[in-house]
Amino acid sequence: MMMTAEQAAEAARGLTFEKVWAALMESRERQEKSFAEVKESFAEIKEALAETDRIHKRTALQMEETDRRLAKFGDRQGEIIERMVMPNLIAKFHELGFVFTKMSPYTVIKDEQNQIATEIDITLENGDKVMIVEVKTKPTTQDIKEHIKRMEKVRRHAALRADERKYLGAVAGMVFNDNEKTYAHKNGFYVIEPSGDTFNIIEPSGGYRPREW
Repeated sequence: MMMTAEQAAEAARGLTFEKVWAALMESRERQEKSFAEVKESFAEIKEALAETDRIHKRTALQMEETDRRLAKFGDRQGEIIERMVMPNLIAKFHELGFVFTKMSPYTVIKDEQNQIATEIDITLENGDKVMIVEVKTKPTTQDIKEHIKRMEKVRRHAALRADERKYLGAVAGMVFNDNEKTYAHKNGFYVIEPSGDTFNIIEPSGGYRPREW
């Protein structure tokens, strides 16, 4: 309800300078207290955000270190498999009718001009054929798909160098599940897997044939 002019005048007569000043000071104190509380809240939020950022950075560093260690572990496993496979690889393929005269571990193709880049674990070759071997601890379907892409890149790179030899592929694994083995054969790859103290090379069969690139 609004005051009348008379009521306002009566209220004003009851006011003194001290009362007005006290009221102003009380209002100011409330505002300063409120501002201080808001400022403190902002400081707490800022510190919380800074701590969150520090946690994120520590987590990122820990993840990078974990990835590095896993990659190193995977590389070591790959090295072990390669050392087990490579010494007898030419002889094992000779049993299947291949006469390879050269074997190269880990080669890199990096043709920036033609945008061709890939890595090869083991290469076997002679004057007519080249066998590209991918080595994995436990090959997956995705690994086999990646090897198909690798074979296409290798073939394209060879064509640019007027290399008309036939290129074939193989996948070696310490553990080879049946589904992945079938998928590898379906795509024309030889499968290399452990057998006792040595390993076997299994040629695609049963409707599947070795693929040439």
